Amino acid sequence: MSNNTEQLELSRGLKSRHITMISLGGTIGTGLLLASGNSIAQAGPGGALLAYALIGVMVYFLMTGLGEMSAYMPVSSTSTYATRFIDPSLGFALGWNYWYNWAVTIAAEVAAVALVMKYWFPDTPSYIWSAAFLIIIFLLNYLSVNTFGESEYWFAFIKVATIIIFLIVSFLMIFGIIGGKAPVGFTNFFEGDGPFHGGFFAILGIFLAAGFSFQGTELLGATAGEAKDPEKTIPKAVKSIFWRILLFYILALFAIGLLLPYTDPRLVNADDNVAISPFTLVFENAGIAFAATLMNAVVLTAILSAGNSGLYASSRTLWQLAKDGLAPKIFLKLNRKGVPVAALVLTVLVACLAFLTSFFGTGEVYMWLLSSSGMCGFIAWIGMAASHYRFRRAYIAQGKDLNDLPYRSGWYPFGPIFAFILCAIILVGQVQDFMGGDIDWVGMTVSYISVPIFLLLWIGYKVKHKTKVYKLQDVDLETDHRQ
Repeated sequence: MSNNTEQLELSRGLKSRHITMISLGGTIGTGLLLASGNSIAQAGPGGALLAYALIGVMVYFLMTGLGEMSAYMPVSSTSTYATRFIDPSLGFALGWNYWYNWAVTIAAEVAAVALVMKYWFPDTPSYIWSAAFLIIIFLLNYLSVNTFGESEYWFAFIKVATIIIFLIVSFLMIFGIIGGKAPVGFTNFFEGDGPFHGGFFAILGIFLAAGFSFQGTELLGATAGEAKDPEKTIPKAVKSIFWRILLFYILALFAIGLLLPYTDPRLVNADDNVAISPFTLVFENAGIAFAATLMNAVVLTAILSAGNSGLYASSRTLWQLAKDGLAPKIFLKLNRKGVPVAALVLTVLVACLAFLTSFFGTGEVYMWLLSSSGMCGFIAWIGMAASHYRFRRAYIAQGKDLNDLPYRSGWYPFGPIFAFILCAIILVGQVQDFMGGDIDWVGMTVSYISVPIFLLLWIGYKVKHKTKVYKLQDVDLETDHRQ
């Protein structure tokens, strides 16, 4: 490990085009490419549209709030805002929660890449592809932040191009221009018992899936710590968020709802089979040869991107925790390119251990880890909403002029309050998935285990260090603020 003791800060090597494309591609993953079909099957096209639209609005408010804080105080972990604006104990719990979330997510991507490669190489051992995947994302992160930014730029470019091509093909099919069929109109949209199949509880049931699909947009905050001119690049990326949510999710779901009836049995299993992904089915109906092979390549790109950005976000979170005095100082060590290698190595090791659990017994430990990380993203979002609410209040309380902010989010205080409440409703509302004739106590415990762990970290740190919620006048708005 080559460390330069003179290197004390991360390298600001991410350019404007990197930030924009990373935030643009951050919303596109297997949640949209695969799981969207299952969402439409469960709640109907109208129900899926409503759920994803509400989550999209919430994410928009979260990201504009995060953009306001990041442009003013560009750090490498969103948990730092809770540390500075609310209480160090909350920042401690949020930081370790977010690191764990991404470390286990990397393990899931390691498993997923082996399944994707089996589509082309069914007889090759899975561990070869998993090992190759880990080596690739480690090197992309290890070499320099610019290498990471460039790789994510092209990963995101492929995903964005695929969605745009999909939308063009879909609407040409909807109007009967290609595909050899008459215009479809709203026949499929109103199939069966209507666009809102299953009613309120079906929509509530897919809120969590919709939320998972959008998780990763907060990478915008992590990149702020290594962005060139963050006071300019962050606002530029934030301003495009609303339009990409509208374009990528709402229009894509609307097109799928028009072209494929939600009663199509293939959609139910679309989240684990690229051959029946709604995108694959639409491309096949349009007469595009090798549609499944094409989508498998795009899904592989999405998985590589998720693992790559996950390793970046988790290592920077660990570095920032160490900088804030909330993690061992060893994670502050940087190599000569300004990359936190110690944090990278630990994250990869934890991801490997989590993945290896899938080889023992029935893989239950691995599924427990994966399920427990599921709620972590919503906990992180709740923390972001609370941090933004407190930041703006402290900023005003200390007599600062809002016009001096590099970027100012609209809809305050409605935005952070709406995001906070909706995230809380989703977290609590998922209990209904386990209700029925017999309550699935094991399933519910596994899914919600991250909540008591988070509370234990928060309360434990608070009791040990006797921390208190800062008074607005005492909130630190100067450390890491770029003049």
